[in-house]
Amino acid sequence: MKSYIPENYKTLLGIYDTQKAISLLKRLFEDKLCAVLSLNRVSAPIFVESGTGLNDDLNGVERPVSFDILRSDKTAQVVQSLAKWKRMALKRYGFYPGKGLCTDMDAIRRDEDELDNLHSVYVDQWDWEKVILPENRTIDYLKLTVMDIVSAICDTQDTMQAIYPQLQCLGKLERRVSFVTSQQLEDMYPGMTPKERENAYTKEHKTVFIIGIGGALRSGKPHDGRAPDYDDWTLNGDILFWDDILGCAMEVSSMGIRVDPEALDRQLKLSGKDDRRTLPYHKALLNGELPLTIGGGIGQSRLSMLLLGKAHIGEVQASIWDEDTVKVCEEHGVMLL
Repeated sequence: MKSYIPENYKTLLGIYDTQKAISLLKRLFEDKLCAVLSLNRVSAPIFVESGTGLNDDLNGVERPVSFDILRSDKTAQVVQSLAKWKRMALKRYGFYPGKGLCTDMDAIRRDEDELDNLHSVYVDQWDWEKVILPENRTIDYLKLTVMDIVSAICDTQDTMQAIYPQLQCLGKLERRVSFVTSQQLEDMYPGMTPKERENAYTKEHKTVFIIGIGGALRSGKPHDGRAPDYDDWTLNGDILFWDDILGCAMEVSSMGIRVDPEALDRQLKLSGKDDRRTLPYHKALLNGELPLTIGGGIGQSRLSMLLLGKAHIGEVQASIWDEDTVKVCEEHGVMLL
C-alpha cells in the first residue's frame, strides 16, 4: 500500500501545537502505563552486540543495521526491538514477580517493505516487560493485561481531549476489548488475507485483541510472522483500534507472555531455528536461568496518530520517505516532520 491522504482531510492541530501535544501525550501515557502495570522506567541501549542472540529478528528476514566499533573487536547491531534485552535486564536488576520495567525503544528497520501511512523505517515505541509467576502464564492473565493497557490509552485520550477541545470531534475510543483468536478470524473470513480479516473484524468491534500469532493455522499459514524466541505463540497477540480517518485497523501493540523453556524448545523446532540454541541468551533461557515474563511494545508514533487525528505517521515523527510519499503529502498540504 502506498501513502495516501483521505479526501477532505485537515489536521486538527498546527505544527507547533502538534509538537507540544506529542510531548504531553507521551508523558501522560507513560505515567498511566507504569501505574497500571507496576513498571519502573529504565534506560535501554540503541544497539547490542552481534552474536549474543539479544537482538530480535522479527519475522526472520529483516537485516539489522550493523557497524564495527573502532576501539573494540566487536560488531554492534541497532536494535529491532528490545524483547530479549528486557528479559535479561529484569534478571540483572533483580525485579520480582509483579514488577516490571518500561523504556523508550528507537529502532531502524531498513527492510520495511511498506512505506505508507502507518509504516516507516524509523520505529519508536514504549517497550515494557514484567516478571510473572508460573500460574500467570494463562490466557486470562493476558486478557487482563490487555484491558489495563487499553484503559491507559483511553484515559490518555480523555485528558488530551480536555486540554485540546478540537480533538473531541474524533470521538472516543472503545474501552471494551473484543478478544478473538487468529484461527477464529480465519474461520470467519476464509477468503480474506490476514490484513483484510483484521480490517473487517475491527471495523465492527472497534477495539480488538487478536490472540495467537506466529504459529501455523489450519490453512498451514500463520496469521502473521513472529520470531520463535520471545513470545509464546499460544499466549500472545496484537492490540488494534479502528481508525476512522484512514478507514482501517491500526495495530498499536504487539505483546504477549514470553516463552518458557518448553515453549522455546517447541518453537525453535517448528521454525527450524535449532541453531540458536547455542547463543548465550537462548542457552540461559533453555536452562531456566531467566525469569518468566510478559511484555510488549506500544507504538509511540501510531498512538500519537490515533489520539491526535493524523492521517500519516510522518506527521508525528521524523524519517526518510520515498518520492511518491513526499509528493502526495505536498499535494494535500500535509507537512512531514
